[in-house]
Amino acid sequence: MNDVVANAKPRTPLESGVPDHLQYMHPMMRRNLGNWDYHDRPRPGVLRHVTKDNEEIFTVRAGTQRQMDVYTIRKLCDIGDNFADGHVRFTTRSNIEFMVTDEAKVEPLVNELTANGFPVGGTGASVSMISHTQGWLHCDIPGTDASGVVKSLMDYLHKEFIQEKMPNRVRITTSCCQINCGGQGDIAINVQYTKPPKINHDLVANVCERPAVVARCPVAAIRPAMVNGKPSLEIDEKKCICCGACYPPCPPMQINGAESTKIAIWVGGKHSNARTKPTFHKLAVANLPNNPPHWPEVAAVVRKIVDAYKKDAKHWERMGEWIDRIGWTRFFEMTDLAFTKHHLDTWTGARNTMNNSAHIHF
Repeated sequence: MNDVVANAKPRTPLESGVPDHLQYMHPMMRRNLGNWDYHDRPRPGVLRHVTKDNEEIFTVRAGTQRQMDVYTIRKLCDIGDNFADGHVRFTTRSNIEFMVTDEAKVEPLVNELTANGFPVGGTGASVSMISHTQGWLHCDIPGTDASGVVKSLMDYLHKEFIQEKMPNRVRITTSCCQINCGGQGDIAINVQYTKPPKINHDLVANVCERPAVVARCPVAAIRPAMVNGKPSLEIDEKKCICCGACYPPCPPMQINGAESTKIAIWVGGKHSNARTKPTFHKLAVANLPNNPPHWPEVAAVVRKIVDAYKKDAKHWERMGEWIDRIGWTRFFEMTDLAFTKHHLDTWTGARNTMNNSAHIHF
């Protein structure tokens, strides 16, 4: 079966244009599909997979930025040609992985990556590379520069990336708006809009398809209106949850601004695994300054949370499992974070949860 897979012709690309990935895989991996016996980690940032026939392949993982210029990509390709076997792959967290079948190539490859500014790590019980959204460079509704936040945080957490000394892996995500494209994470840094959009009524009729904007609002807070004799929109501010979903189809509904765009930090989220179900992250800190280019206030809070988790969590205990064990009261005490009014659900449409907290029940 493995020989058939290895020698198979590439399938026809899908309508989306995605090519057959098998043609880009390392020959040894393609040859041993379904024939793996076990894997381990000889050192942080290096994985070793062993087949049932005692063949082995080493994967060296290095951190990269999500947006790269062609010179950086060429440098990575040169490293792959000269120090690896010429095959690479990118992970969902923007790491790059080089595959080699000769163990003697691992150390020179690690040294070359490190010398060129690509830290090797992110495996096992470490702080993984931060997954993030596009931010100012590409996204149509960014409230902050997600890439910049990631760079600032990884400067603080670099040592935790290149070594495996955390209780378990720590997944951090960053989203440049409240839609949260970064996904669930042990720690999630998301933009927090604090005020409803400001509408430029002179532009709405010429720029926005009003029915689409009305339909985009998840809480039905937007409705058509006539303003100064022109077709426009109006917002029921009592219903508005300041999510920013109306801004992409209607840029005149401006929600970003120095006073209305803050940053919130959430904790305890994760995807499912063999042991536990997926969990949603919950609010830890709200209303932090959106303060580029270094976001020192955000970095300081993340460092507090990571340090408390590293000191107190049990071996293989994820962030959310640690918080569930010690309780939210103890979490706020250990991280020296304040429990404030921002942790209460004050949206009038919530009904059952209005004025309640997801953290502490009185």
